[in-house]
Amino acid sequence: MYKNIECSTVFLREIVDRRLQRYFNKELNTEPDSYPDLLVEADGGPLDLFLREHPLNIEEYIILLLALMPHLQPNFLENIVLKYLPQGGDFPEMGGVKGASHRGMLPTGETVQFILAGDSLADRLRITRYFSSDHFFYRHQILSLEPVKEGEPRMSGRIILAQEFVEWLTLGKVSAPAFSPEFPAKKIETAMDWNDLVLRPATCGYIDDIKMWLQHHRALAADPVIARKLRRGYRALFYGPPGTGKTLTASLLGKQFNKEVYRIDLSQVVSKYIGETEKNLEKIFAKAENKEWILFFDEADALFGKRSSVSSAHDKYANQEVSYLLQRVEDFPGLIILASNFKNNIDQAFIRRFNAILHFPMPDAAERLAIWQKNLPATIPVHEEVSIQVYANKHEFSGSAITNIMQYASLCALSRPEKTILNDDIVNGIKRELIKEDKF
Repeated sequence: MYKNIECSTVFLREIVDRRLQRYFNKELNTEPDSYPDLLVEADGGPLDLFLREHPLNIEEYIILLLALMPHLQPNFLENIVLKYLPQGGDFPEMGGVKGASHRGMLPTGETVQFILAGDSLADRLRITRYFSSDHFFYRHQILSLEPVKEGEPRMSGRIILAQEFVEWLTLGKVSAPAFSPEFPAKKIETAMDWNDLVLRPATCGYIDDIKMWLQHHRALAADPVIARKLRRGYRALFYGPPGTGKTLTASLLGKQFNKEVYRIDLSQVVSKYIGETEKNLEKIFAKAENKEWILFFDEADALFGKRSSVSSAHDKYANQEVSYLLQRVEDFPGLIILASNFKNNIDQAFIRRFNAILHFPMPDAAERLAIWQKNLPATIPVHEEVSIQVYANKHEFSGSAITNIMQYASLCALSRPEKTILNDDIVNGIKRELIKEDKF
């Protein structure tokens, strides 16, 4: 699994050593630059798979290895330099910085320039293109240069290899991002399947439209005619009362198409401080940019609500937040789902940009009966006197409320010797749900 990494480390060590030989022995500078042979085996390991997805030229590959080395051998560069400077001392030509905790040399853009270009001004300038915003390193968020203080050379910023690529290249897997102020979103999953969901035929039809996009959007984007006329990504609005299947539908779409679904925690995103909401959202969008995640904004009114007339500086900046969101949502290449209790709460500028608007109404009596039936436990018997038809006709509950009632009734049954669900268990569960909804 790691043979390619080991061979690449030897390869990079020889490249750095050759550059230092040429630097300290000026006679060698008359010879053209050359690179040692490198063979990356098709072993199905992390590095092999990475290079299949991201074909690199030799210079790009060297940059990738330089960015990875501090995570593998903290003193990689120092050990090579010590051969030529055994007494130590500064070597500014090679660039490099010290980290807050890391004791070794962290490579910078200047390190790349020195190793790949030496003293050639033309080549040093050419190397800067690998760190431009239009290079795929940046566009795919693989690596970038750390910003420097105003007035300092941009190439003196250290090379930052994105943590997910560090994990992939060293561990062969990428862990899901942890919920934190830096990433205010939680991954949502479900053990249920589409048969557990009871929806109106019209809603199911729009869900099928989303499924078609998820399955065929790559082929559509590859068409030279239609691709020029399409906006990136797909945007859907789910609206309806709580508990009617909006979150479950998002989870099932992710499950069917093997895509991770992240629900954005609006309490961590929306800020009273000017500009902070955009920063919080940018952390999510930037992280999700090339992952093909599904982003699910629950209770989206707080972020995507109607813009107000400008009567104060706060209104001005609030409207700027909405304008920023409009642009960011349009630029996102994947599926974005906004969920709201009411369609009219969403700003019309967003409404016009949705590819699909799905209504999740409260279930009618027939749908409630189907939900009751799907919530009957498989291993806990129900007393013959229990009539779920009566409950379905009498009480207008959402699907999640019915699930809560049956969970309560099942626990009551399991707490008794006969372990059978009785009418009283369900009635008491209904009372609890009505109290929660202030209807009792």
